[in-house]
Amino acid sequence: MTPAAPATSSRALPHPTREEIRLEGVLHALSDPMRLRIVRELAAGSGDELSCSHFDLPVTKSTTTHHFRVLRESGVIRQVYRGTAKMNGLRRDDLDALFPGLLGALLAAADRQSTRLGVAG
Repeated sequence: MTPAAPATSSRALPHPTREEIRLEGVLHALSDPMRLRIVRELAAGSGDELSCSHFDLPVTKSTTTHHFRVLRESGVIRQVYRGTAKMNGLRRDDLDALFPGLLGALLAAADRQSTRLGVAG
């Protein structure tokens, strides 16, 4: 008798595997200031997941949802439900394995730009 496959939650969100992550998708996802802001906040944390409600973005809820979806579908973040909260984590290990130094360089450049322009986030 074959063991049953684990049940999948109807709340499970699709993510690309490491092998499916494409450079152009990552660069597109990070080209938007709101999405870059989300990634910078995730990177500034101690590797902990943050809920969607943690982010105070100056856009509508539907636009915020769109930004998280673009980041997830490009492979930049992983989203999982924990109870009723959708938690977000940066896929740093996958990105660093595929594109060594890219994420660090982009985050450092975003920090320099933020300092140069005198803007937060």
